[in-house]
Amino acid sequence: MWPLRRAFHPLKKQRYFLEASRVFCAEPGTSSNVRGDRASICHPAHLLSTRFLSVKLFHHTPILEGIFVRSRSLCSVADAGSSSDSLDVEDGILEPETTSTVDVIEDCNADEEVGEELASEPGILDDDLFDTEKGVVGEESHKKKASLELCKAIMDAPSHSVASVLDKWLAEGNDLNRLSISKIIVSLRKRRMYGKTLQFSEWLETTKQHDLTEKDHAARLDLIAKVHGIQKAEKYIENIPKNFKGELVYQTLLTCCVHLINMKKAEAVFKKFRELEFPITIDACNQMIILYKRLDKRRIADILLLMEKENLKPSLLTYKLLLDTKGESNDIVGMEQLFETMKAEGVLPDIHVLAVLAKHYISGGLEDKAKTVLKEIEERKLKESLDVRRVVLPLYASLGISDDVDRIWKECELDPTMNECRAAIEAWGKLGEVEKAEAVFEMMLQKWKKLSSRHYSALLQVYVNHKLLTKGKEFVKQMGDIGSWVGPLTWDALVRLHLGAGDVEKADSILHKAVQKNKVRPLFNTYKVVMEEYAKQGDIHNTEKLFHRMKQSGYNSRLKPHEILIQAYINAKAPVYGFRERMKADNIFPNKAFAQRLAQADPFRKR
Repeated sequence: MWPLRRAFHPLKKQRYFLEASRVFCAEPGTSSNVRGDRASICHPAHLLSTRFLSVKLFHHTPILEGIFVRSRSLCSVADAGSSSDSLDVEDGILEPETTSTVDVIEDCNADEEVGEELASEPGILDDDLFDTEKGVVGEESHKKKASLELCKAIMDAPSHSVASVLDKWLAEGNDLNRLSISKIIVSLRKRRMYGKTLQFSEWLETTKQHDLTEKDHAARLDLIAKVHGIQKAEKYIENIPKNFKGELVYQTLLTCCVHLINMKKAEAVFKKFRELEFPITIDACNQMIILYKRLDKRRIADILLLMEKENLKPSLLTYKLLLDTKGESNDIVGMEQLFETMKAEGVLPDIHVLAVLAKHYISGGLEDKAKTVLKEIEERKLKESLDVRRVVLPLYASLGISDDVDRIWKECELDPTMNECRAAIEAWGKLGEVEKAEAVFEMMLQKWKKLSSRHYSALLQVYVNHKLLTKGKEFVKQMGDIGSWVGPLTWDALVRLHLGAGDVEKADSILHKAVQKNKVRPLFNTYKVVMEEYAKQGDIHNTEKLFHRMKQSGYNSRLKPHEILIQAYINAKAPVYGFRERMKADNIFPNKAFAQRLAQADPFRKR
């Protein structure tokens, strides 16, 4: 018996449902072979879609209950909580030029730090220079060293002086080859210096240093979206020559829309693939899963059905996202069965997939299973040593096993990486060992001359979690004194410190000043926590004010702010008028739980 039949019975009802799904996925104006064929049904994407589409309407097995299923007329209502903005899990958006999935799922909001310029890390550049000196000699060594020095000069240049630095470089008789250009761009992007990378890209075109390719246009598009927003990026596409306006450009635009969590734009770009007769790729589908995972989990099933229709096999990233979504829905049995399906299809789990399993085992109280998975991760040290220790440190801390955290950290101490230090700070913070977290940070300051705001924020978050307001404020002052860039993560920590101290007005004031004085928008969660505090107090005026400011910052098409706002009216015991019309204007549709809350605040409801 083929896998689907073994997993789901009775088949007759399911067959009707799945056949209807095929009709739904068919292109308008085309007929669908309702019966399908066995090869199609056994396709991995089909198995995934059926696991996500099937609900307790057909079965009462744990794997099928509480799963987000797609809307329209085909699927039942999802779990009430599934379409809320689950922003506690990182849905890392992949850069257009990479397919790495290392940090796709992590407990942070780093992907919302649009435009943050991290401080350069001289240690990395110094290592590169040292390798140059002891490696290739002669002219090649001189060129490599020169390009690294140019990269450092660009990093150290004032914000709008990149062009003058480059002009001076050429005037001194230096030249730039394609390889040097690529290395400089990679170094700048690695440090999230998107503004300077864009200036460098524009200077290359102005001075005609090399002929542009489609990849160059796609990279420029990505930078414009990060620095100036999606509308400017769309304007840039209009000026790209037709022969360079291919699939890669639109794939990049889709990634940018997902990165900015703009569902309306992302769906429009995804639809454009069909209009332009581009093939639907697994990368594009993964981006849509990332988007829907954050904004409306029910729609994930649409993408899985489309993957089946397009004969696209799920990638490692696809499985990683779906496993995490299963875990978020508290469907541990479903997560485990999906994991077995993944292995049966020949997709080997990496340590990050195993970390997803461990994380949800811990949150589900299944400590023995979590320890088994962590043991398996540690056994991969030799093959994947660069990431293993970073991955297991916070997981052991979540289990409350300080001995293992201490053991792993002692291994790291000999020659730690920045990411391992960050993980250790987080781990000691979870265990309540604030002094040990501080000691790790002090070691980082001694080892590396400059640290990025992300590393400062790791310790700052420890102070937030333990409500150490005085220490937190002093630490932020220290950041300012040494010239560290204070951005969204720092604002978020300051806001939460004051909220923890019960001072919502001060928290709101910090958030408002951050918006006024900086071009970079605060995190969505920063707005959310302040808005929630006002809503708890039944303060409709300030909750509405925060709601408006969130929309001004570009956080649209989300249900969560509407949920918080309606709760403010309920807590204030005040009637709300025209709320459904407001939601409709924002293209937001309530789930079952929210509809009940909306009815609760309806002044015209029957008592």
